[in-house]
Amino acid sequence: MQPESGDSGGAKATSGMALNLAAALSYVLGIITGVVFLMVEKDPFVRFHAYQSIFLSVAWFAFWIVFTVISSILGMIPFVGFLAVIFGLLVSLVLGLGSLILVLVLIIKAYHGERFKVPYIGNMAEKYAAGQ
Repeated sequence: MQPESGDSGGAKATSGMALNLAAALSYVLGIITGVVFLMVEKDPFVRFHAYQSIFLSVAWFAFWIVFTVISSILGMIPFVGFLAVIFGLLVSLVLGLGSLILVLVLIIKAYHGERFKVPYIGNMAEKYAAGQ
């Protein structure tokens, strides 16, 4: 990927910090920091990462609710319930670790000035960031 405006030789965001730092920090607390940087910053690079952080957080939250409901329902079925609980714990562990790795990659890519897009979510974020 090619560097975007976030790596433009010391350019500052509205908040006074470097653009790449503002973009990276938009992922730290998910939807909270995404909304804060979206409200404060006008730079398209930072807004893209803020939107992507918000959309990713909302998608993850919705997925987790559905996953929890399905696991709870399956957990009530005799014998299958025990297997469902074990399977649910393993899947939770893998998905939790995967989401942590994804967020770390997004933070690193944003800090290096790259506009790294998560499939589908990244396209939506790009559309909203361009629309301002």
